[in-house]
Amino acid sequence: MRFETLSVHGGQSPDTATLSRGVPVHRTSSFVFRSAQHAADLFALKEPGNIYSRLGNPTHDVLEQRVTLLEGGAASVAVASGTAAVHYAVITLAKAGDEIVSANNLYGGTYTMFDAILPQFGITTRFVDPRDPKAFERAIGPKTRAVYVETIGNPVLDVTDVAEVARIAHAHRLPLIVDGTFTTPYLLRTIEHGADIVVNSLTKWMGGHGTAIGGILTDAGRFDWKDPKFSLFNEPDPNYHGLRWAHDLPPALAPIAFALRVRTVPLRNLGACTTPDNAWMFLQGLETLPVRMDRISANADVVARHLARHGKVAWVRYPGLEGDPSHAVARRYLKRGYGGMVVFGVKGGRPAGERFIESLRLFSHLANVGDAKSLALHPASTSHSQLTEEQQRASGLTPELVRLSIGLEHIDDIVEDLDAALAKA
Repeated sequence: MRFETLSVHGGQSPDTATLSRGVPVHRTSSFVFRSAQHAADLFALKEPGNIYSRLGNPTHDVLEQRVTLLEGGAASVAVASGTAAVHYAVITLAKAGDEIVSANNLYGGTYTMFDAILPQFGITTRFVDPRDPKAFERAIGPKTRAVYVETIGNPVLDVTDVAEVARIAHAHRLPLIVDGTFTTPYLLRTIEHGADIVVNSLTKWMGGHGTAIGGILTDAGRFDWKDPKFSLFNEPDPNYHGLRWAHDLPPALAPIAFALRVRTVPLRNLGACTTPDNAWMFLQGLETLPVRMDRISANADVVARHLARHGKVAWVRYPGLEGDPSHAVARRYLKRGYGGMVVFGVKGGRPAGERFIESLRLFSHLANVGDAKSLALHPASTSHSQLTEEQQRASGLTPELVRLSIGLEHIDDIVEDLDAALAKA
């Protein structure tokens, strides 16, 4: 089935008990075991099934199957937030003394996690400029356990050459972790270009309506975890019956060792689970994802070109603009549109940018992206304020940058609101 059909039908058929066409919401914490042996087999991974909704739930299962199909992966695990997905991805393969190599143009919360929080637990990060893929290779060392990038950096909108970074990672027998939130699999299926693990914030375009918080990890099912440097996969795991994840799983489960470890170790024991109600809401969003991304990308393209011609605008970044530094890379990867994010600088610097934001009426001033509604933010003072000025500038974030997440409104109403606010900037 094609993407548009999978987004509506993937992972679900009418409920066998009730014949419900819609996905039922299973509001339960736990599930009854048929026998003592059945319970033991579930915990030992000898039989699939439901145990406790922190680990999984039939409503979660439909969401996970649908995202797996949309990403072209082997298995997915839904969690409580996008940042939880990032955290679990890293700690599933890295331990104290290990490091990762990461792009420096990250969402502020991810940057802080890598820069300030994970080092408290002995996992360090080497940050590099993703505009130069060879920078990743120069930073890889004997302690490196993964390479991490975003498809489109937040908030500067540099587009990553995913295939080239994947080639470098794989040459060093390392997995590539990709945050695909800004593109969604509709615009870019990164697994087709070498990604081994994909994380998405379901809160953003995949959910699409700003109604719930959630994240999801997708395992491509291709990485060979038997390399001895991945000790968490090769040594007996005290967190799960002494299992050696790269060696002891039955053949049918071996390709999804990463996803299984996410579910049975950090998710089971740290507990950042999503809820059945949130999973159901994300499923409603996925059904309209292709339609929304088409409209949002079209609106964003008009906005970017309008701002580029505006006398009060100093500069504009949008991957779809022919003169954008990332356009050549974006054109190779993004065949269905360039996404819904536009960033720009108002002439007059930060004070003018603040006046612009406070003068908007249609746009909502809030810390989110990917909503059906148009949104605006000043990242340097909000979402990325934990970064030092030096760190901000190294990632391309300047004090005057205004971030726009373009929504589904009529394009004329969007442009009129921008023009009215710029007149007061």
